[in-house]
This record gives sequence, C-alpha cells and structure tokens, in this order.
Amino acid sequence: MGSLFRSETMCLAQLFLQSGTAYECLSALGEKGLVQFRDYLVQEINRADIPLPEGETSPPAPPLKQVLEMQEQLQKLEVELREVTKNKEKLRKNLLELIEYTHMLRVTKTFVKRNVEFEPTYEEFPPLENDSLLDYSCMQRLGAKLGFVSGLINQGKVEAFEKMLWRVCKGYTIVTYAELDEPLEDPETGEVIKWYVFLISFWGEQIGHKVKKICDCYHCHVYPYPNTAEERKEIQEGLNTRIQDLYTVLHKTEDYLRQVLCKAAESVYSHVIQVKKMKAIYHMLNMCSFDVTNKCLIAEVWCPEADLHDLRRALEDGSRESGATIPSFMNTIPTKETPPTLIRTNKFTEGFQNIVDAYGVGSYREVNPALFTIITFPFLFAVMFGDFGHGFVMFLFALLLVLNENHPRLKQSQEIMRMFFNGRYILLLMGLFSVYTGLIYNDCFSKSVNLFGSGWNVSAMYSSSHAPAERRRMVLWNDSVVRRSRVLQLDPSVPGVFQGPYPLGIDPIWNLATNRLTFLNSFKMKMSVILGIIHMTFGVILGIFNHLHFRKKFNIYLVSVPELLFMLCIFGYLIFMIVYKWLVYSAETSRVAPSILIEFINMFLFPASETNGLYAGQEHVQRLLLAVTALSVPVLFLGKPLFLLWLHNGRSCFGVSRSGYTLIRKDSEEEVSLLGSQDIEEGNNQMEDGCREMTCEEFNFGEILMTQVIHSIEYCLGCISNTASYLRLWALSLAHAQLSDVLWTMLVRVGLRVDTTYGVLLLLPVIALFAVLTIFILLIMEGLSAFLHAIRLHWVEFQNKFYIGAGTKFVPFSFRLLSSKFSDDVA
Repeated sequence: MGSLFRSETMCLAQLFLQSGTAYECLSALGEKGLVQFRDYLVQEINRADIPLPEGETSPPAPPLKQVLEMQEQLQKLEVELREVTKNKEKLRKNLLELIEYTHMLRVTKTFVKRNVEFEPTYEEFPPLENDSLLDYSCMQRLGAKLGFVSGLINQGKVEAFEKMLWRVCKGYTIVTYAELDEPLEDPETGEVIKWYVFLISFWGEQIGHKVKKICDCYHCHVYPYPNTAEERKEIQEGLNTRIQDLYTVLHKTEDYLRQVLCKAAESVYSHVIQVKKMKAIYHMLNMCSFDVTNKCLIAEVWCPEADLHDLRRALEDGSRESGATIPSFMNTIPTKETPPTLIRTNKFTEGFQNIVDAYGVGSYREVNPALFTIITFPFLFAVMFGDFGHGFVMFLFALLLVLNENHPRLKQSQEIMRMFFNGRYILLLMGLFSVYTGLIYNDCFSKSVNLFGSGWNVSAMYSSSHAPAERRRMVLWNDSVVRRSRVLQLDPSVPGVFQGPYPLGIDPIWNLATNRLTFLNSFKMKMSVILGIIHMTFGVILGIFNHLHFRKKFNIYLVSVPELLFMLCIFGYLIFMIVYKWLVYSAETSRVAPSILIEFINMFLFPASETNGLYAGQEHVQRLLLAVTALSVPVLFLGKPLFLLWLHNGRSCFGVSRSGYTLIRKDSEEEVSLLGSQDIEEGNNQMEDGCREMTCEEFNFGEILMTQVIHSIEYCLGCISNTASYLRLWALSLAHAQLSDVLWTMLVRVGLRVDTTYGVLLLLPVIALFAVLTIFILLIMEGLSAFLHAIRLHWVEFQNKFYIGAGTKFVPFSFRLLSSKFSDDVA
C-alpha cells in the first residue's frame, strides 16, 4: 500500500514491443494495471496548441471494409508526423547550440585580450586580483603551451564543477565565470534555465584531457575557442548567417507541421469515437457463444418488451448493410431468472430517480418511489425551508439553469456546478414549493407581508367602543392601561377584535406579537406530525400494490392490514384529535379545551379519575382502538409464518408451471411457499407437473419466524421513532426562520436606524453583506441541511414501508454511454 500522505512518484517510460509479442505484453500489462498510455497524435496536437474538436453528433461505427483503410491513413499520418517532428527537433537543437555559441563568444571576449607582440600560441590574461595564479611573463619563461576550453554550464553545477577542477588538476587551471543576462533553453531537455559561461586555461596536454572529461561529466556545452581576433570575428559572422538560415527553415518546418496537425485534428474526433465503438462492439461479441455448427453467434440479452419491435428492425438493418444472405433474427425464451430493472426517465424525472437509486435500485417490477418523490421531496424540503424570498431566489437560479440547459459551458462545467446543473429541475421545484410554504408561513426574509389586511382589530379592545355592560364583563383597554402596560394582549373573545382568518397563511399581525414563537411552534409541530403520519401511511398503502402485483394476497391480510391498523389506531387517532380540537373549540371555549398530549397519554394509562375529554364517549372509542391495536400485533408477528407453515404441511412439494418471468427468487423459503399459495389463488391444478419441474427446497420455519418477528418489531418501534423523526420539519423550519430574523436584526435593521446623513452610505455595504450572508448561510448551508433531511425522511421513514431496492440496474449496450472527451482516454 502506498503512502496516504502524498501521491506516488511517477515517471515517463517508453516500451519497445516486438511485433510478435506486442499482444501478449499488453495483455499482461492489462492484467496488472500498471501503466497509462499516451496517444502520440493527440499529444502532438496539444503541443502545437491546436484545439481538439468535440462535435455534437457522434459518427457511426465504421464498416469492416473501411477499418483497414483508416488504419493505413493513420499509419501514413504517423510516419509523416514523426519525420517532420524529428527534423524540427534537429533544427531547433542546432539553432539553440548556435545561439549558445554566440553568447559564449560575446562573453569570453571580455575575459582575455590578444596581444599582438606575442606568439599566437600564448594568451595574455588581464590582471586578476583573486583568481590568477601565475602572470603571463612567468608562463612565458616556463615555455608552457597554453590551452583553452570554453562553454556553458548549468547554474546549479558551478560550485561543484569548480571544486572538481581544483582537486583533479591540482590548481594548474585558471577558471573564469560570467552569468548570462537572460536564461536560455536547454537543447537536450527544452527546459529554460540560467547558464554560466566559463573559460578554462590550462597548460599541458594531460591536464587538458582531464578538463575535457570533467566537462563531459558535468554535461557542459563545450564550444571551440578562437585563437585570434580575426578568427573570432569570422566565426561570429558565420554564426549569424547560419542562425538566420535556421530561423527561416525552422519557421517553414513549423508551418508545414501545423498544417499536417490541423488536418489530423479535423478527423481525430471521429476516429476516436469510431475506435471506441469498434472496441465496444468486439467486447460485446466476446460475450456471445457459437452454435453447434460454429457458423452462427448466439447472444442472450435482456430487452424491454416494448422495444422488441425496434430490436428486430435493428437486426434487419444490420443484416441489410452487411449484405448477408441469411438475416439475423431473435426470439424470446422463458426464464426463471430475475430480470434487471429499467425505469425510463427524462431530463425532468432523472434527478428524482437518482435520489431513489442512491438508496438502492428497485427490485424487478416493484413500485417505484420516484413517481411520488417528484412531489413529496420538494414539498418536505419546502416545509423546512419555508421563506418566500429565499425560495424565489432559488427558483430564479434554477430557472436560469433550465433556460440555458443547452449551453455547452454548463454541460462541461466543474464538478460542483455540474451537480447543480444536473439537479436543476429538483432545485426548480424546491424553490417553487418554498415560495408556497413561505406564503403559508407569511415569511419573506423574516418579515411578514400584509397582502389582504389583518383579521385582528386593535381598536375594538378599547372600552369606549363597547357598552357599559360589556365593559364590566370583559377586560378592555383605556388610555391609562395603554400608557402603563409594556405588553398588551388581544382577546379574540371580545366582539370585533377577531374578524376572521387571514385568507392565505398566517396573519401578518403575528410578526408583531411577543408570543409569536409559541404560536408558530404549536402550529408547525402539529403540522409536522400530521404530514409525517400521512406520508408513512401512504408508504404502507403502496406496499399493498406490490403484494397485489406479485400475487401475494396473504401478505395483504397478514402484514399490510395489521400494519395499517397499528398505525391508524394510534397515530391516525392522534391526527383526529388535533383536527377535532381545531374545528370544535373556538376562542370562547379555548380556556376549557383539554390538552391533546394529556389525552393521548391517558389513552394508554387508563386513569381512574374521569377527565373531561374532547368528546362524549371518548373513553370507549380509545379502548376499542387499543384493543384493535393489541390484536393486530400478534397477527403481525405470527400470522404470516403460521400461514406458510400450514401451506407447507399441507403439501410435500410446490411447483408452478408458468411461461415468462418468475417474479420471485428460488432461494427464499417464503417464496417457495408462495409458489404453492399462488396455485391456490389462481386455481391451478398442476401439482405433479410443478414437482417435476423444480426440486423441493427445505422449509425452515424458524428462519421465517425470526425474519417476521424482526420485521414486526422494527415496524412497531419504527412507527414511534419515525413519527418523532418527522419533527425535524418543525425544528429546521424554526431554525431557518430564526437565522433569517437574526440576519435582518443585526444587519439591515442597524443600517435603517442610522440617520439620513450617513444612513444611505452605510446601507449599501450593509445590504451587500446581507445578500452575501443570505446566499451562503441561508440558501446554501441551510438549503443543503434541509435537502439532506428530506432525503433521510424519504429513505428511512417512507421507502422502508414498501421499497426493497434489491434489484440490478438495466445497463443497455449503447454508444451514448461512451465518453466523447479526449481527456477520459488520453493524457
């Protein structure tokens, strides 16, 4: 195992494969998974900064007759490219060496000056304060013959190079350095680095050989050093002429190479797609088998029944294009294997189906939750995110993505933006539903909107607007009460105070009330419980449709009905009490209204003392509901296992003679018993034929009983915990409203309270900061939190009531699934 601290060290390598062993070598590499191949053609096109075309249309797979022609064209193109590229690299290397030579001559001219009085085999060095070891007159008296080595060396090797010369030559050399003003490109590697020009003077041939070996060891670029000024001038003129000629030839070579690459780039997209399709075709052919005559390939495929006509037509078209005398054909065969699951989606439903598939791909032919998730998911999100302003901003963002969904930059955007783009229709409905719940909560950026006028009348609370008899009977206001009291309470029982409910949502006057949070908490908590119980009950009902489709009617009577009775007799009755109290009790009788929580607890405790209750005969109704609940539990625990045991003891073998697909798995004892019950329900009398078709499987009553007991305990306890889990709707809605109110109070309200002189200048940055925090905290962070909680409510609380999700996804052989990007296959 490699290091998790940082990535593995990589290197670029070349593989030289013999023609006869290339296939086996690549096969071994494929088994090991050690290397990533690079495409030579695409690499050269990218190096020339030529854009690679990526068309909207996909070219068809080439016929077999054109494969050899395409291979010859690509081979010719590759040979031509290699020759042109090789010539270009040689010209470029020669040019860089000549440029280095000119820089070396220019710099070394300042090192040594030629004195015409001496012989041409000796050089005069200028007075050097620190570097010179011997002056020229001393060397002349010794009769030493001087030699010179000049060239360029990498900046990082200068110090080590000088130390090596000193140690090997024992000080019998004089080295002079000078840094070039501008970095040059290395002819060997192409890297732009800093260079130093050096001039080494030595005496003696033996030392000269050592100096040259050291220069080779440090990869110095050594160039001939001219002996005279005339020779130096002549070399420089020749170099300038050659450099100009090389520039001209190099430009023409690059132009020709670019023309070849542009021509190749026009067809490289279609070639890449065609090769991918050919590879996919051969991969599918490897899944086929030969018939007994070895003249026909046989393939077994899963195909939707609605597409069988298109399948036959495709086989006919392929046979016609190939010119075959015997056409290809297909026929359906009966099977007992479970087919893969196919749910057809479009760009609108795809996002919701992905949410369901993330939990598990649906079993074959079971009810798909995605159909209902299209509505329930954005609605539950909006219950937690209910704000008209925030929802409208989210809706506008999603609408912008939907209107520009065909823009190529959005389809090729980065990962986070691509996630938003793929879920654009989910965001659209989430924003739209949030606008609706924001209107119900009457919440827009934490402020209420008075669209229809409040249903509460403050002036009716004054004593002057009532008769003397009403003043003595009711607690009313006067001027002294208004002046002394910090908090005033509106009494809806006073005539004229409450004139009727607000037409849509919460009355805006609650935004001014000090007990606003208490009122909204009670409303949202009850609403969360009602929505949760309805959502879970709907999930149990959907399970009935699964049992009907798979012909498991005994599951309806022994599982679904007891589950519904358990749910409705306890939690359905809780909804009844909430709605009943809302409808029966008014403002005049609100003080004597019993507590729903106390009544619900007393339902299980059977208190000795009688309570007022919500309605007459409440105690008898609650005892009847508890009795039904108590009876449904043992039926849920033991009904199904005992029924299957009775079926098993009544028969020695179970079999079914059916054509087409068997909608069950053979390895389940429960479903083996189901095969027998299916005969009873359908009136089939094919017991002997069924026994001959399949072997008897062992019936394990203990395992079936244990499985049903675990399921029943999970359901009964889950009804309680799942109902409490839906209270997250209330909690997140409260948190969102409070965060929005805090942002408004700490920012916008502060800016609005400043006087007009500085208020306008302060309000602009305050509003900008408010907008930024609203987007990042309330829209993104709070939106993501509500999104995750909505997913959890669907996966755990809703789908586990009916959805198994143990299927395999139908993955068709389709060229549309092939990637059309070069970056996915080439480096």
